[in-house]
Amino acid sequence: MSESRSVGDLLAIMARLRDPGGGCPWDLQQSFKTIAPYTIEEAYEVADAIDRGDMDDLKDELGDLLLQVVFHARMAQEAGAFEFADVVAAICDKMTRRHPHVFAGASGFADADAQLLDWEARKRGERLARGEDDASALAGIARGLPEWQRAIKLQHKAAKIGFDWPGPAPVLDKLCEEVEEVRAEFDAVAADPADAAARDRLEDELGDILFVCANLARHARVDVGSALRRANHKFERRFRAMEALAAASGGLSGKPLDEQDRYWGLVKAAEHPE
Repeated sequence: MSESRSVGDLLAIMARLRDPGGGCPWDLQQSFKTIAPYTIEEAYEVADAIDRGDMDDLKDELGDLLLQVVFHARMAQEAGAFEFADVVAAICDKMTRRHPHVFAGASGFADADAQLLDWEARKRGERLARGEDDASALAGIARGLPEWQRAIKLQHKAAKIGFDWPGPAPVLDKLCEEVEEVRAEFDAVAADPADAAARDRLEDELGDILFVCANLARHARVDVGSALRRANHKFERRFRAMEALAAASGGLSGKPLDEQDRYWGLVKAAEHPE
């Protein structure tokens, strides 16, 4: 069993790593901007451990994510902005403030949807109190989110005021329409690869397809990130199996596409035998 540790120990470790008089050179040269990508990466690794149901890995990944919070708080403390204790106090205050039905004796909610509406109303009130006067139904969506996640949030907020497809069928129709538009732009780029306007239109239409796909996932109540992770895992599993099959004949590299496709078909057939 590992030695008992506390958050205080982690704070002391980070302070030592950031000590100009003998800390770690790599840690000392970091900033909020350079650490931010690692913070995002660690959050995804937490999600991956959850998807795999690996509790030991989840424990480790949650520790890595906590380290990111401690790292940012330490840099803020050095800058005289705030400390880790202020981060804890802020989230404690926020959670109790946004759950009056739990902590302040207020009336409960009929269901989770009603509670979510109240949560959003309180968030809007907090933004107004900070002087943020954006009255749009789309207000409050962070720009630093992965774009697929922003797409879902934009669609979800628009749907709250009734701007939404009534179901998946018209979204599928829209997806087919967008595919044809992308096909036309591919043809335009192929006809003149130097046409910058055509390439710009192609990017625009591809963006429309991705946006519609995100909308379709939302209607299916499927998490886009989870679905894409599954697709990535499937592709990686099958590709590695292809490599194993082809190893005896020199590997995949250099083989024509039709032969590589044959290996792909063998792998798929092995996964789903008739």
